[in-house]
Amino acid sequence: QVQLVESGGGLVQAGESLRLSCAASGGTFSKYAMGWFRQAPGKEREFVGRSSWQTSGINYTGSLKGRFTISRDNAKNTMYLEMKSLKPEDTAVYYCAADTRQLYYCRVSDHCFDPEGFDYWGQGTQVFVSS
Repeated sequence: QVQLVESGGGLVQAGESLRLSCAASGGTFSKYAMGWFRQAPGKEREFVGRSSWQTSGINYTGSLKGRFTISRDNAKNTMYLEMKSLKPEDTAVYYCAADTRQLYYCRVSDHCFDPEGFDYWGQGTQVFVSS
C-alpha cells in the first residue's frame, strides 16, 4: 500500500512562487511514475505533469510548461512541484498521484495523463493565489 502526503500549499500573491512536496511511503518510489494534478472549485481534476519511473522524462500539460517544474528525489521518496509566476487561475487543490504499473511506454488506453491511470492519491494541498 502506497501512502502519499502533499505539503507546501498556502496563500500567495500573483507573481510569486511556491514549491509543493509529495512524500511517498509504503512502496518502492523509484519504480513508480508520479504525477501532479489539480482541481479548482467546480472543475474536473486537471493533469499538471507526469514523471517517468524509468527515465528522467517529464511530461507537462502544455499550458503550464515553463512555469511549473516537476522533479523527484528517489533517495528521499519525494516528488516536487515548483510553481512560479503564479496566477489567480492557478488556485486549486493540488494532488500527487502514483502509477505503480511500471509501463515502458504509454498507449492512449493506458491513461498515463489523466486520473484514471493513477492508482494511489494523496489528500491534496490547497494553493490560493490572490490577485
